[in-house]
Amino acid sequence: MCPDNSTSDKKPDYEQVQFEFITELKSLPLSANLEEHRAFLKRIFKDCSDIIVRPFVIEKDIQAIAVFVDGLVKTELVDNALENLMIFEGQEKDVESLMNRSLPVSQVKTTDNYGDFLESVLSGDTGILVTGNTKALLLGIRGPATRSVAEPETEGVVRGPREGFTENLRVNTSLVRRRVRTPLLKMKPFVLGRQSNTSLVVVYMEGLTNPGLVEEVIARLKKVDLDVLLESGFLEEYIQDSAWSPFPQMQVTERPDTTALALMQGRIAVIIDGTPMVLLAPTAFYQLLQASEDYYERFQMGTLLRWLRYLFLFISLFTPALYVAITTYHAELIPTTLLFSIASAREHIPFPAVVEALIMEITFEALREAGIRLPKAVGSAIGILGAIVVGQAAVQAGIVSAPMVIVVSITGIASFTIPSFNGAIAVRMLRFPFIILGSLFGIYGILIGFMVLIGHLSNLRSFGVPYMSPIGPIKFRDLKDIAVRAPLWAMKKRPGFMNVLDDIRTKPSLSRKIWEQGGMKGTNVDHDRRDKPSGQQPKEEDSNGDQN
Repeated sequence: MCPDNSTSDKKPDYEQVQFEFITELKSLPLSANLEEHRAFLKRIFKDCSDIIVRPFVIEKDIQAIAVFVDGLVKTELVDNALENLMIFEGQEKDVESLMNRSLPVSQVKTTDNYGDFLESVLSGDTGILVTGNTKALLLGIRGPATRSVAEPETEGVVRGPREGFTENLRVNTSLVRRRVRTPLLKMKPFVLGRQSNTSLVVVYMEGLTNPGLVEEVIARLKKVDLDVLLESGFLEEYIQDSAWSPFPQMQVTERPDTTALALMQGRIAVIIDGTPMVLLAPTAFYQLLQASEDYYERFQMGTLLRWLRYLFLFISLFTPALYVAITTYHAELIPTTLLFSIASAREHIPFPAVVEALIMEITFEALREAGIRLPKAVGSAIGILGAIVVGQAAVQAGIVSAPMVIVVSITGIASFTIPSFNGAIAVRMLRFPFIILGSLFGIYGILIGFMVLIGHLSNLRSFGVPYMSPIGPIKFRDLKDIAVRAPLWAMKKRPGFMNVLDDIRTKPSLSRKIWEQGGMKGTNVDHDRRDKPSGQQPKEEDSNGDQN
C-alpha cells in the first residue's frame, strides 16, 4: 500500500512504494527528481511493452521525459508537442510557463500526484515530467475513435437521425451536445473500477432536472466499488432500485436523439467509455414501449403504433399460456369447429399441451439466440429457415401439433414489436411461469399470476419514481403521451411524475392558436396569380371567358 505522506518534511521512498489500485497513489506526490521518476515508472511498468517512456531535452539542458501508451495517442501530435518543447527558447523550467507558452495543444492540465498522472496516461493522455518540478503536464492528444459513427443496429428507424453512439466517450458526449446546444447541459465526470479506471459522465439539464435526482444518482455512483467496469450492464446492476426484479429500471439506448429527448424530460443520462449503450434514469414501464420514431411521424400513426405495441405485449406474454389453459381445462370456450380441428391435430401427439409449449418456446429461443451469435450474413437466414424446417419437421414427426407452432410463431413475432431489448427480455422470461400456471390452474392461474405481476410493477421504483407512472399513481395530464401520442403542440408540459423544475415545454398561447385554427394559419399565398411585368395586372374575364 502507499505509505502515509501526510508530513510535508518526510520525503517518500519511491523504491518502497507498493500499491494495488491506482487510486491509492493519489496521496503520493510527484518527485522533482527525474531519475526517481524514471526508476519508479520502470518498476511499475515492468513487462508493459505498450508503455513508452521517452526521454528528451527541452532547449539545451532541461531534462524531461514523456510517458504515453502506444495505440492510445496520436503519434504525430505527440511528435509535434515534443518538437515545440525541444526548440523552446527561454530557459524556462516551470511547467505552468511551458504549458502557456510552448505547447500547441488545446487540452492541457497539470497534476501533482502519481494517482491522477497514471490514471490520465492509461486513459490515453500524454504525460510530461520536467526535472525540478513537482507537477506534471497532461496533454489531451488521444487517438481517434475505434469505430466511426454509424446507424444503431438495435433501434432502427424509417424516419429520423441515422447516428448512433460509439465506444468513445468524447464522441458520444459530442453527439448529445450537438443536439442540446446550451451551457445548461451539464456533464459531471466520474472514474469507476479499481483496475479498469473507466471514465463516465452524468449528463443532465441544470434548471430543469430535479436536483434531488441528480444528488441521488451521484450518491449511488460514489457507493459503487468494483474492480472493472466494461459495459453499462455492470453499472446498472449496482445502482438499480430492485436487484431481484426481471424488469429493467433503467432504459438503455444507443440513439443520441432518444438521449436528448430524455434529458429534456428531466431525466439523467449516464454515458460510459467503452460502450455505445447509454443508461437513462429514472424509467417508467411505458417508456420501454416507446420508440423515437413515434414523435417523427404524424400523431395518428404514432398512436396506432403504440396501440399495436400494447396489444402485442399481451399477445407475447399470455398467448401460449392461454392456449395451454384453454385446451387443458376450458375446452368449452373454443368454438366447436375450431375445437374439432385442434383435437384432430393433437390426436397423435404423445405430449400434453404444456410440454408442447415448452418444447416449442425453448426451441424458438434457441433459434433466436443462434441467429444473434452467427455472422450477420447467415444469421437471419438460419433463424428463419431453422424455424420453418424445425417446425415443419416437428409437426410431421408428431412431436408437436400445428396449432402450437402457429401460437408460438405469433408469440415470437409479437415479442419483436417491443422497442426496448431489455424490456422484451423480461417479457420472454415471464412467458414460461405463465405457461406453468396455465397448465396447473387454467385461466384462474393466469389471472393470479397477472395480479401478482401488477402488484410487483406497482411496488417497483426507479430512482424513487413509481414504475407504473403515470397510471399508478394516476396523472391524467400525462396520459396524452401514454394512451395516445397527442400532437406535439398539444403536449404543452413535460411529464409531471418527473417532478422537474420547469414543466413548460411550449408556449400555451401557441398551442391554443393551433387548436382554434386547426393548424398554423398565416398569410395565404395567391397561387392563381399569373406572372406579369411590374405594374401590369391580369385582365378580367367575363362570364363567357372573353377578355374585356
